[in-house]
Amino acid sequence: MEGPARVGGTIGAATGETGCDAHWAGWTSVSWGSTILPMNAVLVFPRFIGRAVLGGFTQLGRFSLLTFEIIRGLREWRIWLPRTITEMASVGMGSLFIVILIASFTGAVTAFQAGYQWQTSLPLYVLGTLIVSNIVLELGPVLVGLVLAGRIGARYAAELGTMRVTEQIDALDSLGRSPASHLIIPRVITGFVMLPVLTILADLVAILVGWYSVKQVLPITDADFIYGAQYYYRPFDGYYSIIKAFFFGGAITLISCYTGFNTKQGAEGVGRAVTAAVVASMVIILVLNATLARVLLN
Repeated sequence: MEGPARVGGTIGAATGETGCDAHWAGWTSVSWGSTILPMNAVLVFPRFIGRAVLGGFTQLGRFSLLTFEIIRGLREWRIWLPRTITEMASVGMGSLFIVILIASFTGAVTAFQAGYQWQTSLPLYVLGTLIVSNIVLELGPVLVGLVLAGRIGARYAAELGTMRVTEQIDALDSLGRSPASHLIIPRVITGFVMLPVLTILADLVAILVGWYSVKQVLPITDADFIYGAQYYYRPFDGYYSIIKAFFFGGAITLISCYTGFNTKQGAEGVGRAVTAAVVASMVIILVLNATLARVLLN
């Protein structure tokens, strides 16, 4: 009690405050050595930590409720199944060009870099192993996931966010319809199914382009490339690529649908939701990539 009183007296003398004013000033200030800090400045960091923790638990609770609604809505398969087929066709055909383009450049760059760094006495067939392994284990699923996080992730967040701010989702609730079975389940299942399919396509295209490109920079024959690709290839490598794509697809669609479904504050909120969905999806993809590599390739 003595320290705050002296601080209050000092402030009161310096500012012309007396009596109750000086006593109140002492209780709202803290002395740190020879420096007098307002109580609000001292509480800035604890308040920031508290808001961050409470915000994190709030988001976790909302995401858990949305997941529960998705699971509960799976029994209404007559509603979400036709919409899922339509959504799969839309995502597959719409993403086909960009996936083939990314896979082609990925295979070509991988082959050119392998040719540039090839300064060893190892046999040339090892190039087939390097190109196929890099594409199947890492480049194919990760690049496809990052590209589709920007394409379908932004689209889903914008669609659901617009429906939320224009009260279309509230209209579904008022009619007794489940927004999960009508809007979210078709998009989530599409991500789980179509991303592995597009990843398989991307792996095949990238390997074929890499095969052709490496022949342009090094004197490797088709037989050598095929021998190297088969010699060190393990069947689990292909399953690993599909497993990664499966998790990436689920992460992209769940995060995007959750962000769009909880959009607020009109058009500005929709813009923030789209940005948050894309950034969060990309970060989660990188985290899942490292986690799955540690768990499945141990």
